[in-house]
Amino acid sequence: MNEMLLLRHGETEWSKAGRHTGRTDLPLTEHGEDQARALAPLTKEPFDLVLVSPAQRALRTAELAGLTGYEVDPDLWEWDYGGYEGITTPDIRRTRPGWFLWRDGVIPGDAEHPGESVEEVGARADRVIERAKAVEGRVAVVAHGHFLRVLAARWVNLKPQAGRLLKLDTGTYSRLGFEHAEPVLLAWNAPLVN
Repeated sequence: MNEMLLLRHGETEWSKAGRHTGRTDLPLTEHGEDQARALAPLTKEPFDLVLVSPAQRALRTAELAGLTGYEVDPDLWEWDYGGYEGITTPDIRRTRPGWFLWRDGVIPGDAEHPGESVEEVGARADRVIERAKAVEGRVAVVAHGHFLRVLAARWVNLKPQAGRLLKLDTGTYSRLGFEHAEPVLLAWNAPLVN
């Protein structure tokens, strides 16, 4: 693999409101669709592998960004927030002062949102990285904020928790690659539209 382009899906109503959106399948807002269309200049050159999360917000972003021939990969789902699904950090901190996702994790939820540890997210990211490394050429991945932060941390051989250091906004792109055969971040959290 020469390079991996990461696209975070465009804005949804929940991402706009700061609500944890793991497995709840929400559409893009109108602004989110504009963000996705703005990513199209990045996809003019062909990719040898395109992987997209099963969530409609990621699928729609891929389509509006002009990516075709993609594979839906369940490993790209966002972090399963369990009992914190749909809840904002300030609301969680009302009952759990000082809570920090990357340090404190999530509580179990219902059958559709059982919850997931950062290590479990890291294991999924590792599988995606292995798939990408097996490809000759360029790879594109369309997924979610916390998942992509974990993936980038694992790319540079850090623990999954190091994703906390890599803020990632909706509708942005990042690039992973190599310098002297060592994995590096080539670009991070770059917007094409505000």
